[in-house]
Formats: sequence, structure tokens, C-alpha cells
Amino acid sequence: MRIVFMGTPEFAVTTLKYLVENNYNVVGVITAPDRPAGRGQQLRQSAVKQYAIANQLEVLQPTNLKNEDFIIGLQKWQADVQIVVAFRMLPKIVWNMPKHGTFNLHASLLPQYRGAAPINWAIINGEKTTGNTTFFIDDKIDTGNIILQETLEIGNDEIAGSLHDRLMFSGAELVAKTIDLINEGNISTIEQPDFEPKTAYKLNKNNTKIDWQSAPQEIHNLIRGLSPYPSSWCYLTNNGKRVNVKILEAELINEDLKKDSGIAIIIDKKLKVSASKQTILIKKMQLPNKKAMLVKDLLNGYTFEEGAFFD
Repeated sequence: MRIVFMGTPEFAVTTLKYLVENNYNVVGVITAPDRPAGRGQQLRQSAVKQYAIANQLEVLQPTNLKNEDFIIGLQKWQADVQIVVAFRMLPKIVWNMPKHGTFNLHASLLPQYRGAAPINWAIINGEKTTGNTTFFIDDKIDTGNIILQETLEIGNDEIAGSLHDRLMFSGAELVAKTIDLINEGNISTIEQPDFEPKTAYKLNKNNTKIDWQSAPQEIHNLIRGLSPYPSSWCYLTNNGKRVNVKILEAELINEDLKKDSGIAIIIDKKLKVSASKQTILIKKMQLPNKKAMLVKDLLNGYTFEEGAFFD
């Protein structure tokens, strides 16, 4: 099986690495163009490109997936199957090219959580399970026929970062199983159920902000669903100033501070915030123009006045 692999971030590297190290025949890699990054705006290669070059794999970096030169270059690889992991939406001329089609690895149990941020939204919405799905690509986003699925449980206090890593490694194995089924001619698929699923919307400033008037469990789920990246945020009013802060780690405690929601109290060098009749214990946060810090370290040089509050 001649395989063309398409992906960009670290999540995709794990699958590519698994295929290479297990002697699958990856004949080419497609990834995003180099992008300016950092203060110096130096061009930075994608994680997938770095791995591909280090392992002597041919790489294409199209800006336009319908470009004639790119299509010709892709055809020369004569792929039997194409694999997509965290890449862009493909035009039909690309996904329809291999004789065995193009399949995608998506980090949810489709049709639930189609879209850009399935790992984050599964936690934000308080799901107890999620998983990976491989499916054949069609002309819509994450709607194609399902090949394989694998379910993972989500821990009560699990953050998006740890769930991301678990899905990343289990997803690599699921991709290999999918290739084996295709290679053996033993492939069967099912159509995605026709109902209105939950959506994994792109994360933005509005849907990552903490509403301290929400139910305590919802606040906790938002914080852990956005940790460590891009992180939840809110405003802190303290010492006469209102600033934008990021909350990176917290714990939900069954303790009633008997204060209005959002009021901050320092007790035994711990930062507690009232949330209805429960408490959010903030363990890690980031002040403007400062690095993220554990609260126990932050309190060595930062004082919360009485009446300080988050909103």
C-alpha cells in the first residue's frame, strides 16, 4: 500500500511516526507551508514537516490544494490511500484521487463533535466518554462513512492536555488498523446517523471566557477543557484595577464560602473563588504580561485585597 500522509501539528506526528516505525509504505507527506512565528517572525516548519525531513520523506507544502503543479506532484506519488490527521478540508480532486480513497482520523465519536476542537468541547460539555473515529472523506466536513471507532473514558478532573495525548497515541493505532483492513480488502463502513449532533466549534475569546454566574461544574469543566491551551480567561478586579487573567488549573470543592459568585478569598495561602454554593480552588493562573504561575508561588509577591473578585 502506497500511502500519502497529510497533517500539520504534533497530534499528527504521532500517527506518522507510528506508520514509519512499523514499516508502512509512506511515499509522501503533505503539510502546511512554513509560517512566521515568534517575536522575530522567523519562518517555522510544521511539526509534521520536521519529522518528515528528519526521516527522509518527500514533502509537499501547497498553499492552494487545487493548484495544477500540486495536483501533478501528488499524482506522481501514485498513492493507494491517503490519510488525513489534523489538516485542511480537501477538494474532491485530491480526496478522490487514490483507488482506495482518503480517510481521516478525528478525535471524537462521530457524528458527535464535528469541527475544529473536539477534545476541548467533550470536556467543556461534561462528557464521560469520547474517542477516535476513522472515516472516508467526502465533500462535507467530518460527515463521511465511518470505518472504525474506539472509545476512551474521560476522567472526572482530566484536562484537555492529557486527553489530547491519550487520543493522539490511541489514534495512531486506529489508523494502522484501518490501513490493514483496507489492505486486506476487509473494509466495511457505516453511514453516520442522521441527527443534530453536538458541534466542536472553533475556540475564540467569547466561548473561552468564564461566566462566574454559571453552575460550578460548568465553570470547572470550562477551565479543564481549555487547559493548558488556549486556557480559559476572565477579568480580575483587585487593588482598584480590572485586568484580564487566564485560569489554567483549578479544582471544584464542595465548600460554601457564603459569598457572591466570583468573590476571591485567600485562606491558608490558597485562592478560593465562590461559585454558587461551591468553591473553585484556583491552582494556576496567569496575570497580564507575566508567565503562568502556581498560585502558591504567585501569592509570594501578589496580594489579593478584601473584596477582590473575578467576573
